[in-house]
Amino acid sequence: MRKWLVSVAVILASASLSGCGYNKLQEQDEAVKASWSEVVNQYQRRADLIPNLVATVKGYAAQEERVLVEVTEARAKVGTIQVTPETLNDPEAFAKFQAAQSTLTGSLRSLIAVAENYPDLKSDANFRDLQAQLEGTENRITVARNRYIESVKAFNVTVRSFPTNVTAGMFDFDAKPNFSVQNEEQISKPPAVDFDTSTPAQQAAPVEAAPAKPAGS
Repeated sequence: MRKWLVSVAVILASASLSGCGYNKLQEQDEAVKASWSEVVNQYQRRADLIPNLVATVKGYAAQEERVLVEVTEARAKVGTIQVTPETLNDPEAFAKFQAAQSTLTGSLRSLIAVAENYPDLKSDANFRDLQAQLEGTENRITVARNRYIESVKAFNVTVRSFPTNVTAGMFDFDAKPNFSVQNEEQISKPPAVDFDTSTPAQQAAPVEAAPAKPAGS
């Protein structure tokens, strides 16, 4: 009899949790974590391509030190900022991650733009292969980000809707930060690449015409 009462209690508790949205919150939370793992996976794939890409460009355009250093430093910074599924509820950490990835995106575009000034580099088979892999990875990043955005949107709607918002509050389910579109238009613009490596002090000043000498001097 006691076992039967315990079983009934468990069934009633499960039904209650299901009816108040607990199971849905759990399901959507796991979906967010899974989609975030794919975002990180694609970003890591991009980071893994960068050393070979930098080395190839350097072989043809070593004088473009500024661009080479920028993309290397941006990659290093990305490596120091990790947002795990456990810290996805931290908007500040998420914003830092997004900012670092955006900086790396801009640096990579500058690096690819360098090739336009070096025909031999553009025709290099290794460079073309790396560029194709990078473009494919950028496409996969876009797909992964969109899936994450949609999964977070669904989760946040559930967290904020009645009556599941009550359950969310009881079990510490908080709305999660999402990718913003802030500065996306600016990020998508082609980078301005300056191939003039001289400093203002090195640039020649305009030469003034010497005064004419008097006749017979």
